[in-house]
Amino acid sequence: MQTSKTQLRRPTIPQQQQRVNEQIRLTPIRVVDQDGNMLGEMATKDALTMAREVGLDLVEVGSNARPPVCRIMDYGKVQYEKKKKSNTKTHRTQLKQIRLRPKIGGHDLEVKVNRARKFLEKHDKVKINVLFRGRENAHRDLGREMLDEIINTLEDIASVEKPPGMEGRMMSAVLAPR
Repeated sequence: MQTSKTQLRRPTIPQQQQRVNEQIRLTPIRVVDQDGNMLGEMATKDALTMAREVGLDLVEVGSNARPPVCRIMDYGKVQYEKKKKSNTKTHRTQLKQIRLRPKIGGHDLEVKVNRARKFLEKHDKVKINVLFRGRENAHRDLGREMLDEIINTLEDIASVEKPPGMEGRMMSAVLAPR
């Protein structure tokens, strides 16, 4: 009966998993206390006794070093904080669009600008489009004035990433949060 090489290898512990308390087999070990003070090299059972006296765990933090480095800490608390930190979601910046017409009313424009402000406060980029239809195309200067007014209103929270310019029948500008 032949044995394969995989059966002869020792099981390895994954990098994320740390040895705790009785899982630490090597002796002697280098010990760091809960305050970060180096206590020096000592037998594993002595370090484990010290950790239990304080009501904490002995955790291997430097397994590649010889002798391995172990720290006296509250392992459950560290695991809880690591899990809590990984659960926080990071925000991905999105491009939000606001569509306007050159003949928009004053209050309607104010509502759209406030909406753009909320997007910028949430760290999203805002693309403001002014759509021209039919004879409105002859009055592009009104659209540019409107975009310049919006940019001036939002300059405290945003910077211009792309200045106003025509794209087909639309004039648009892109604002990025500061």
